Amino acid sequence: MVESSQIRKQLPAPQWAAFLSLGFRPLYIAGCFWAAISVALWIYAPQWLTGVLAGMLWHAHEMLWGFVATIAVGFLLTASANWTGINPLHGRALGGLTLLWIVARAGFLMPGSIAFGIATLCELLFFGIAALALGRVIYQKRSQRNYGIPLLVLGLGVADGLFLWFIQAGDYALLMESFHAGLLCMAVIALLIARRVIPFFAMRAVQGLTIPMLTGSGQWQLAASIFAIVFLLLGWTSAAAIALAAAGTLALWQLLAWKPWAVRQVPLLWILYTGYAGLGIGLLVAAAYSAGWISRAAWPVHVIGVAGFAILIIGMVTRTALGHLGRPLRTDRSMVILYMLIITAAVLRLAALLPTAYVPGLLHGSSAIWISAFVLYLWRFLPMLIRPRADQSPPVIKPGNIPAQPH
Repeated sequence: MVESSQIRKQLPAPQWAAFLSLGFRPLYIAGCFWAAISVALWIYAPQWLTGVLAGMLWHAHEMLWGFVATIAVGFLLTASANWTGINPLHGRALGGLTLLWIVARAGFLMPGSIAFGIATLCELLFFGIAALALGRVIYQKRSQRNYGIPLLVLGLGVADGLFLWFIQAGDYALLMESFHAGLLCMAVIALLIARRVIPFFAMRAVQGLTIPMLTGSGQWQLAASIFAIVFLLLGWTSAAAIALAAAGTLALWQLLAWKPWAVRQVPLLWILYTGYAGLGIGLLVAAAYSAGWISRAAWPVHVIGVAGFAILIIGMVTRTALGHLGRPLRTDRSMVILYMLIITAAVLRLAALLPTAYVPGLLHGSSAIWISAFVLYLWRFLPMLIRPRADQSPPVIKPGNIPAQPH
């Protein structure tokens, strides 16, 4: 921990301008904070979940849209500045977006239909504004390879809105359809991000490593994933199973082509490889569920969500934060511990899905380790996220051309 202690001593004073300069700063903090708090509430204080959105449905909603999708939006708002040379949201606009997120989280915890309505409005505005901001810069700069990203973020918001609508309507079947659509929409975003950045990060970090970008297979994977969403919404489960199996198989094939053995000594890379493997396996498990080979929906949800999204996220929020904060791209002991905690939490959570007498202990153990991991992330990174870059570059990127930075 010596290196992290030295970094803390060298940090300048916190600045609002720096904190609100790029989307990853407030939204990484918000998402990781909520990852810890929401699991603590769900496992250790479920009696406090008294809102219209309560119990298991609150937990499912907050994990997908309150945590995972929030981190994705933070990354995309930051990455799109690199792709286009224009910062889509900063300053008061970014602060307003973060405030919408905060009001939504609080509103879903409060009892009564008024609080639920306000939370729903803020939630939909959050995704709508993020999609519009991304679309404005991407379409303005004619960044054709990114044209689908604003639509996917909008799709996340639409699935969220349908989920919340069916909560009030009391239609559990349609509610779960909306949840699975949102989960797969998030999976498509994760696949798009990961297959772009992982080879790029790996070739920069490992001298002499050459990795094929596999653009053609990526397009087939994207098509299979979108078809899977459409088929599920239409109720064509057999067709959805085939599409999900294709997307998962392509993910694992891509992973092997990325030469995972070459990155075994680079924690910033092997954590991303591990998360991508979890996502690919999760899609295969989802295919098995759609085909009727697995009876519990909890299996695909948790393999994709915990072994896939969560492990990818912890890799992304450390690697991209270091890059955009002007820090050396290397891990210290606390970060390696953080990675091992998340992986352990994922393994225990999946083990808790097995019908054994150890389920309560596994759930509590997984939750405690999960919470510890995100608290450790905030302890390690929050002081840097609220301060200017280490290289003292300007904290606010004005609309217009900006220099490219590593993600």
